[in-house]
Amino acid sequence: MNVAHDGTYWSLVEARAAATPDAVFLEDDRGASLTFEEHRVRAEAVAAGLLTAGVRPGSVVSWQLPTTIDTVVLMAALARLGITQNPVIPILRAREVRSIVGSCRPEFFITRPVWRGFDHGGLARELAAEFGVVALVGESLPTGDPASLGAPPVGDAVRWIFSTSGSTAAPKNVKHTDRSAMAAMNGWIEFIGPRPDDVHPIAFPIAHIGGLAMIAAALTAGNRMLLFPAFDPVESPRVMAARGVTFLGSALPFFVAFLAAQRAHGPEPLFPRVRAAVSGGAPKPPTLHAEFKREIGGLGVAGSWGLTEFPCATSGGFGDDDDQLAATEGRAAAGVEIRVVSLAGVECGPGEEGELRLRGPQMFAGYVDETLDAEAFDELGFFRTGDLGIVAPTGHVTITGRVKDIIIRNAENISAAEIEHLLFTHPGIADAAVIGLPDPTTGERVCAVVAPADGHTITLAGIAAFCAEHGLARQKTPERLELVDAIDRNAMGKPEKAALRRRYAEA
Repeated sequence: MNVAHDGTYWSLVEARAAATPDAVFLEDDRGASLTFEEHRVRAEAVAAGLLTAGVRPGSVVSWQLPTTIDTVVLMAALARLGITQNPVIPILRAREVRSIVGSCRPEFFITRPVWRGFDHGGLARELAAEFGVVALVGESLPTGDPASLGAPPVGDAVRWIFSTSGSTAAPKNVKHTDRSAMAAMNGWIEFIGPRPDDVHPIAFPIAHIGGLAMIAAALTAGNRMLLFPAFDPVESPRVMAARGVTFLGSALPFFVAFLAAQRAHGPEPLFPRVRAAVSGGAPKPPTLHAEFKREIGGLGVAGSWGLTEFPCATSGGFGDDDDQLAATEGRAAAGVEIRVVSLAGVECGPGEEGELRLRGPQMFAGYVDETLDAEAFDELGFFRTGDLGIVAPTGHVTITGRVKDIIIRNAENISAAEIEHLLFTHPGIADAAVIGLPDPTTGERVCAVVAPADGHTITLAGIAAFCAEHGLARQKTPERLELVDAIDRNAMGKPEKAALRRRYAEA
């Protein structure tokens, strides 16, 4: 049974604890767990401990922590106090973290002393000296007497600041209310339909806005979350299988690991309880759905699409057929409006490519740098996503690229995503990213950065022949090939294209 709430994250925590207090909510890869009621009680104790440490309602608190039970408790504790919290993905280092803190100006920075060999405590002390923040560094969270707490927060104030991935541009700091950030779960609830007996593993950084969306969905539906501080491509799938997960996700490196684990396991299903997989963070390869459904089972892979400014705008699900699941990122969630506008500024009809623009309950409350707000919206109040796509007559959305990821060759626009989707079907290619590089004659040339599959040799001539065989226009065929062991991707699976352009433009 889904529970209702007043629009605040803390009211959702309370509502679920009242509805199913003894059901397990959080479990980690080592077997520790909390019920929904234990989560609420512990969050209030931590909120009281933070109050004693000087954190006050209305403060801005940054935290850089892995995906653990304590991190989810901290999120609820800060929500109980009415804090504006700024989650920072734990793999970010001094340069990125300094930029985020310098923009958000938190009063407190919460982190661990050391995680995965990195001195987070040392970085926190550097931030304290540079920006005057109070560094709260420890292996455990402070606790106190909940009787010291005031009334829970109400209303739609800004409660979250998330940073964009910055895969194609400098990261931006994005403001959300509880209501707008939690609306990211709407498509998941509507099209996937989590149930109390579901077990949903989260191995990506819970500091990403998708982490909050999945936690809110679990609180709404009453299902269990299985948390992994870090993803090991060999061991983590085994743990997930042993714990009886019913969902899998979320980006290409994870799916590669799940398929490898199933193949190593043999013909018997490794994940017999899986109902569905969901992809997000980056468009999925067109062959992934059929491969996953054939080898692992369940619905297959349901795509989703969104941005930090407007998370999880669309989702696939159990109402879609195989073609829709393979080729699209699903349909708009409840209340979401999608407008498609050509690069020339003309409104597009169904089936026509243009920039996808969004309006609806997930809409962010603006950027921390308010000078960015004016260009973020069009004249009708739709958010300019910068993503190119097509909306079918059925409402299904296909992402075709980024406005800024268009390669302009001889004054013709070429979608890098279109070429990538084709390269992913090549049996000798394990991973690929397509970028535009400066060319003195044509303006830009198409460069394919490719990680060959084991035992395969990839050549530029072979790539050209493959593209011709599959009907790709000659001007879109890669003119340069760079071979790598692996494509550098960010925490959500997006290729680090800005870094790739710098590396190969200099070369």
